[in-house]
Amino acid sequence: MNTTETQVRLTDSLNQVLADSYALMSLTHLAHWNVEGQGFFALHTAFQTQYEELFTAIDEIAERLRALDAYAIGGLGKLAQVAQIKEFTAPLAQEAYVRALIAASEKLVADATLARDLAGDANDPESEDLMIQRITLHQKTNWMLKSFLKS
Repeated sequence: MNTTETQVRLTDSLNQVLADSYALMSLTHLAHWNVEGQGFFALHTAFQTQYEELFTAIDEIAERLRALDAYAIGGLGKLAQVAQIKEFTAPLAQEAYVRALIAASEKLVADATLARDLAGDANDPESEDLMIQRITLHQKTNWMLKSFLKS
C-alpha cells in the first residue's frame, strides 16, 4: 500500500471514529435527559460526564484530521449515515439505556482500534496515541456501565 493510500485510509478511519463519537454523544445525552428510576442520580451524573467528555474528544479528533490536511465530516445526517449506530428513543428502562450505550461504545472501540492500527501503519504516532486514549477511556466506561448491570 502506498503512502497516499495509507493516509486516505487513516483519515477515513478517523472520520469514522468522529462520527461514532458524535452518535454516542447524542445518545448519551438522550439517556441523560430521560433516565428515571432508583438509579436516576448516579446514571444522570454519569451520562453527563460521558457526553461532556465525548464533546471534547470530538473536537480533538476533528482537529487531528485538520492537522493531517484532511477535512472532518459534519452535519447530523452525514454523521449518522457514517456512524451506523443503532439509535433508541425514550423512554427506556435504565438497564436498556445502559445496554444500548455499551453496544454503541463497543462499536466505537472497534473502529478506534482500526484507526489506531492504520495510524501505526502510516507511522503517525500522534493519531495512534489519540486512538489509544479513546480506546482506553471507552473500555473503562464500558466496564463501569457493565458493572451497573450486575446485581
